[in-house]
Amino acid sequence: MAAAGGSGGELKLLGTWASPFVQRVRLALSLKGLDYEFVEEDTKNKSELLLASNPVHKKVPVLLHDGKPVCESQVIVQYLDDAFPGSGDGELLPSDPYARAVARFWGSYIDSNFFAPWNKSFYTTSEEEKATEMGKAQAALETIEGAFTEMEKGKGWFSGEDRPGYVDVLLGGFVGSMRAYGVVVGVDVLDAARTPRLVAWAECIVALDATKGKVIPEVERIVENARNYMKK
Repeated sequence: MAAAGGSGGELKLLGTWASPFVQRVRLALSLKGLDYEFVEEDTKNKSELLLASNPVHKKVPVLLHDGKPVCESQVIVQYLDDAFPGSGDGELLPSDPYARAVARFWGSYIDSNFFAPWNKSFYTTSEEEKATEMGKAQAALETIEGAFTEMEKGKGWFSGEDRPGYVDVLLGGFVGSMRAYGVVVGVDVLDAARTPRLVAWAECIVALDATKGKVIPEVERIVENARNYMKK
């Protein structure tokens, strides 16, 4: 399928439907109004195309633009702005250099301070360690809520605009998984008592036309996938 606008060219995304990192790239592609082919990868039996396209990490997502691979979700989202300027509703990153730096800072913070401990809490078998890591993740979300309050400027998005931007996309990729975690583990990652504004923001993310039915999977599907993984 041909990409709309910008520099054009064929876009192909290698990924798995359940990956929040893949979901953030799909959200960016949708907001940018870009057509692409989605290739579902089997992480237990990785394709030769994936291994050749990302020989360093051998992980999804990988975006192929006219056959040229771009790896790592944050890098891919930034690349889409550079390669397809003006497509969709506009750029995801702000034009002001300082605002861009701030957005990139919070993108990095989300992955290292929120996702890393949250992910660890899901896979550890120690209840004490699970609680410790979950506490770190929730503390990070409280910090992110503070950033949201400063950045959204009454618009309801981290971008401070009438539409989602870079930080919205990066955190938005986790929304489906966060909701599913509450069902599987019994602990709400987004807690209305701790982070009420992020809870409301998450509702706006899943209500976007760009996410409905194609980017963020239904919670039930993610829950079933998680439970099957845990059984294995």
